[in-house]
Amino acid sequence: MAHQKLKIGITGGIGSGKSTAAAIFEVLGIPVYYADSRAKGLMVNNPKLVVAIKKLFGQKAYLSDGALNRTHIADIAFNNPEKLKKLNALVHPAVKLDYEQWHAQQKNVPFTLKEAALLFESGAAHELDAIIEVFAAQKIRIDRVRQRDGLTRKQVLSRIRSQMPEREKRKLADFVLLNDGKKGLIKQVLDLHQRLKNIQ
Repeated sequence: MAHQKLKIGITGGIGSGKSTAAAIFEVLGIPVYYADSRAKGLMVNNPKLVVAIKKLFGQKAYLSDGALNRTHIADIAFNNPEKLKKLNALVHPAVKLDYEQWHAQQKNVPFTLKEAALLFESGAAHELDAIIEVFAAQKIRIDRVRQRDGLTRKQVLSRIRSQMPEREKRKLADFVLLNDGKKGLIKQVLDLHQRLKNIQ
C-alpha cells in the first residue's frame, strides 16, 4: 500500500525568507503550493470571488484589464482590520479547496509543501500534518523587505504588525529554520528534508 503523502506547511513573517526555503525544497523535488500567489490567481479567475471582492472594496478593486488593483486593496486592508478579516474569510476557503485538489494530483512524493504567510492566522495549520517556521530577527526582515519591495520602514512595520508575532509562531511550529544569515539555510533544509522523508 502506498504511503499517504504528508501535508507540510511552511510559513514565516514577511521578509523571513520562507519563499527562499520553499524554493530549496523544490530543487530537492518537493512540490510547493505557493498559497499567496495561488490566492492572487483565484482572486482574478474565480468569478464568485471577484464579485465578493468588488462588494467589499468597490469597483476600484480591479483595474480596467481585470487585474487585481493590489495597491488599492492593500491600502484599505492593512489599515482596516475588519476588511482584512472579511477578505481573508472570502479567500481562505477558495485556497483551501484549490490546495486539496492540487495536493491530490501530486504523485510519488513523500510530502508536499504549502507555503503561506498566514498559515496560523487563517486556521489552515490545523489541516496540515506539520508546520515549518522560517525565522529571522525583525531588523533583518525590515531591511530585506525594504530592499526587495522599496517600502518605507513604516510600511514594512504595519505589515509585520498585521501578522501574528514571530515568537508565537515559533511555539506553534513543529520545525524551525533559522534564516539569520549566520546559519546556512540550505544545510538546514537538507537536514529537515531527510527527517520529513522518514516520517510516515
